[in-house]
This record gives sequence, structure tokens and C-alpha cells, in this order.
Amino acid sequence: MDIMATSDSKPNSRFYALVPCAGTGSRAGTPGPKQYERIAGQPMVWHTLAALQAVKRISRTLVVVAPGDGFFERNPTSALVVPCGGATRASSVSNGLYELTRAGATDTDWVLVHDAARCLITPALIDSLIDACAGDEVGGLLAQKLPDTLKREAGGRVAETLDREDKWLAQTPQMFRIGLLMQALEKAGGQVTDEATAVESLGLQPLLVQGGTQNFKVTYPDDFALAEAVLKARTR
Repeated sequence: MDIMATSDSKPNSRFYALVPCAGTGSRAGTPGPKQYERIAGQPMVWHTLAALQAVKRISRTLVVVAPGDGFFERNPTSALVVPCGGATRASSVSNGLYELTRAGATDTDWVLVHDAARCLITPALIDSLIDACAGDEVGGLLAQKLPDTLKREAGGRVAETLDREDKWLAQTPQMFRIGLLMQALEKAGGQVTDEATAVESLGLQPLLVQGGTQNFKVTYPDDFALAEAVLKARTR
């Protein structure tokens, strides 16, 4: 497939969301997968899906879970849930893209890949990403300019202070044409940690779209309390 064959803007292209939800969350210190831990009274992934499903332009959301994961059997959702999670994030996303095509998506449709553990994403941020990328040849991602001084470590000590001027923190969703992303993930291999890195392996430059400081990934134990505080503040 031609790398740029999917780049032409097509008015009838649809938007899909894909949520890799097969991780174990080992750094979070939770007894089970962190995406099912309760935050502000609901499982974390519920907040994530609610934001995606509030965006009317998204035709369908597909959730990739690990084989044998029974969470959504006990907690039904309107999203399409497929037990095709792989050993890495990249393989889970690749498997999910294949399932989207089986469900009727085409190579020229867009997919927004979003972390289940970024439960503070808002419909407004998702819409801003779609607005910025829908006419772009490559696609792009939400990201945040690095606000802090950046250090390189060696042996537990500072080895170098790095220039932060052109550094961004990658967030999700990350939005690309389905065919392009399938090709990129196949070329990049299973160890890439986000979709933009895979697309970069094709020699392309994804668009950086301003994200938000609250759109962080719940990763460590302290993050749960912060996410809960933000969610509760939004409901007041």
C-alpha cells in the first residue's frame, strides 16, 4: 500500500475510537488492572469511554481487552469490546485495527487511539484534535509543551541538562488514517510505545495539537487521588 494513499481528505471518511485496555498496570500498585479501579465512584475506564462517546462525530468505539477479561461481560457497554489484546500496546492496537476493518471501517477512515488510563480526557479536547487533523495529510496527536527543566541521568546523578524548548510530552488520543497506521505499526514492530512513533518510522511528521495538563495518564499510586480530585471538581 502506498504510504500516502490514505492522505487525501475525503468528506465521507468516518472517525473511530480505539481504546487499548489489555494492560495490567504493574506500576500502579493495584490488585488488578488499573483501568478497572474505581475513581470518583466509577471504574476508571468508564470515565474514558464516556468522554469518547460524548463526541458525536465518532461513529464507534472499540475496546481491546485481554483474552479472558470478563469485566465488560459483568459491566456491559455500548462500545464494541474485543478480547484481542496482545503482549504489547502496539500489538493490541494492531489487532484492534484489524477488528475495526472487520466491523466495516476502511483504510481511509480515521482512528483515534486513546489510553484507557487517560480518564480525564474531555470531549472538547477530542474535538480539537479532530478539527486540527481531519484535513491533514498525516494526522497527529495531543501533546503538551514540556514545562519543567529536563535532566539526563547517569548512575543516579545528573549527567546533563537538556534544552526543553522543542520538547513535548505526548498524550492521547493520537489520530491517523486506519490504513496508514496499520502499515506503520507493521513496519515499526511491537516495541513502539505510541502510534506517532510508528508513523514517524515511515518518514512522516505527525501534527502536534495542544493538549491539556489534566490529560495525564494514571500510572502511579499518587495519580489516583489527583484524578479523583479533578473528576469530583468537574461535577461540582
